[in-house]
Order: sequence, then structure tokens, then C-alpha cells
Amino acid sequence: MSADEVVRLTMPASPEYVRLARITVAGLASRLGFSWDEIEDLRLAIDELCFAIVGSEAVPGSLSLRYRMSGEVLEVGGTLDDAPTGRSPTFSDWSGRILTALVDDHGTDSDGPVPTGAWFRKTRLVRTD
Repeated sequence: MSADEVVRLTMPASPEYVRLARITVAGLASRLGFSWDEIEDLRLAIDELCFAIVGSEAVPGSLSLRYRMSGEVLEVGGTLDDAPTGRSPTFSDWSGRILTALVDDHGTDSDGPVPTGAWFRKTRLVRTD
């Protein structure tokens, strides 16, 4: 793997497509050497990320995810493209707690007063056994 690699995934902004995001995060995390438990954490984290961006119902537009791999770090960011204005990604209190338990850091991005995307970052635990 080179210093930084980026994988992009764009799909309809509908909860039934989140399975593709889960498969992608699991495959990339496996490639980086994350443990089985860490991969399961990432599968749950991607659900929360997609829910923060899309919600529980399909919306017009596309969900675009960017997976950046760098060393032992996997960072995933997402945006809702071509969607009606006024939508902004938000983590519910419950989602925020889940993500705090599963990943190293998470948040929303903003180009101004309204968040435009959401992201999380997880570093692979280095085992010395």
C-alpha cells in the first residue's frame, strides 16, 4: 500500500444500500490488518455515519463515501450529493455515544454554518504478541 490510498463509493441515498458501505469498510480494514473485533466496530460505525447523513428513509440524491487509508489509520467521510438544500448530517446523542465507543474520533464538516458531511477515524491497534 502506498502512503495514502483513497477509495470512493457513491450510491443512492437509501438505507438499503448501506450494506455496500459495510462491505467496503470491512474489506479495507482487513487489508490494513485490523482485528476481527475492530472490523465489527467499523461495520457498526459505518451504519451510524450513513444514518447521520441520510436518515432512516431514502432521500433524493447520492450518498458519497470516501475511505482514506494511511498506515494504521482508516478514515471515512461522507456527504449527501444532489440532495434538496436544508439537510445537514447530525449525530443523535445515541449515535454519538456509539461512535465514541467504536472509533477514535468523529464529527461533521462544515463549509459555513450548516454541516455538509460527517466522518470518523479509527487507528488499528498494534499488537506486540
